[in-house]
Amino acid sequence: MIQRRSALAALAALPFAAGAQDHKPIRILVGFPAGGGTDAIARLLAEALQAALGTTVLVENKPGAGGQLAAQALKAAAPDGTTFFLSHDHTISILPLVLKAPGFDPARDFTPVAGFATFANALALSGGTPAASLPDYLAWVKKQGGQGSVGVPAPASVPEFLVKLLGEKNGLNLLSVPYRGSAPMMADMLGNQISAGVGSVPDLIANHQQKKLRIVAVMGQQRQGVLPEVPTFAELGIAGFEDLPYYGVFAPAGTAPAVVERFSNALAGVIAQPGVKARLTELGLSVGLMTSAQLAERERAYSAAWARIIKAGGFQPQ
Repeated sequence: MIQRRSALAALAALPFAAGAQDHKPIRILVGFPAGGGTDAIARLLAEALQAALGTTVLVENKPGAGGQLAAQALKAAAPDGTTFFLSHDHTISILPLVLKAPGFDPARDFTPVAGFATFANALALSGGTPAASLPDYLAWVKKQGGQGSVGVPAPASVPEFLVKLLGEKNGLNLLSVPYRGSAPMMADMLGNQISAGVGSVPDLIANHQQKKLRIVAVMGQQRQGVLPEVPTFAELGIAGFEDLPYYGVFAPAGTAPAVVERFSNALAGVIAQPGVKARLTELGLSVGLMTSAQLAERERAYSAAWARIIKAGGFQPQ
């Protein structure tokens, strides 16, 4: 009888249980500033999830340190189904590889809920940069004495490793300029404070379409559907950036399987909605559901692949 009462009490505590608990607000943590691609994606999904879950779903931005602050906030949150973390690969897979003390361990502190998309990172040129392609840009940098500044959304990130590789491969001194997210990087690109930047296609696509900047190369094994005219880095002779990063949702460790399943099912329904899927596709995402187990495996594989690349590049955790 005691066990039955305990089970009923646990069920009542879940935010997705029947009755009044349906209206308990949910917050989705985002580790980057408002105005960036990740923020736009989170707000689009949050709005659609409200109807699917029957409760208020709020986006809470905790920018800083490449998503590290938001990840630490997720770790500290109660595993009661009211706090989730929407993140891409950088925070989950890369930060634990490049920081000695990130303050969280994804395998121990997080519960994968569901993945919903992959995307490509890309190199874009600022409007004032007199180059129309990646080869043109590299030639232009050589004429500037072989030195150039390239913005990246976060330090010790995949974009920063790409900049380093580009410089080494072409005998250039390309300096990575790290920002606290894509929004401030974009502001400097639009103001021609830096000649180029590397970020996700969702971050860059709108300004590319408005011809305020020019995307000249993308990661991945094939060209992106929203950018059929833009070659991949592999096409341009720069190998090693074929594996696409991912977007996923995570909960604190210890979150009940029923809560994870309910949120995952809701997310699956939302990304299948024609309007939502079309908008995510327009933002440069390849939409597709990964279950909790599939997301966990994707994170492990991606992390292992980048661990090899980072080690081979001689990068030391900081």
